Amino acid sequence: MEWEDKRRRMVERLKEELNISERVARAMLKIPRHLFVPSRYRSEAYADTPLPIGSGQTISAPHMVAIMCDLLDLKPGENVLEIGGGSGYHAAVVAEIVGKSGKVTAIERYPELAERAKELLKELGYDNVEILVGDGSKGYEKKAPYDKIYVTATAPEIPKPLLEQLRPGGRMLIPVGDYVQYLYIVDKRPDGSIEKKRWGAVRFVPLVGEYGFKY
Repeated sequence: MEWEDKRRRMVERLKEELNISERVARAMLKIPRHLFVPSRYRSEAYADTPLPIGSGQTISAPHMVAIMCDLLDLKPGENVLEIGGGSGYHAAVVAEIVGKSGKVTAIERYPELAERAKELLKELGYDNVEILVGDGSKGYEKKAPYDKIYVTATAPEIPKPLLEQLRPGGRMLIPVGDYVQYLYIVDKRPDGSIEKKRWGAVRFVPLVGEYGFKY
């Protein structure tokens, strides 16, 4: 009950401060964020802040998850690609919104994070989420094309494979930059041309890979 109260207060805060949509609010109300963070950070799980999850990675702040889900304009039944699966929390929120008829494929670079996320999502009944280990900057051709793609790590530029794997009429969200990062909304028009809009300044861990940073 204590966790449910904290979760409810977190969502109410996000609705009040950011005017998040009802569908995103409903999804975030259902998902126990405290289970997606290491036990030593559990007491802070419903604070609006990023938290360490191991391997030098973080779980995004709740407001960033909510904003990205709203900007993606997710719909039931959509095929979604997540780059940077992390603890699996963001994928769970997206899975709630796209529903059982939708599909979320999440690519995570670190096997230990991917394994933990996979086990937890299975326990929670999210059988419409698949967590894979790999280089997220290359996307995942096998399940393409995607209605929506979102990247939870910053890239030096928009990876070409992700643009190719986005369905015409689809949308991608991706942070771009190093010390100064901006979140971009990338729309692929029905004719295949690309429209990019800069949303605002953000702070994410780097996307490492063939089409990312070479750390």
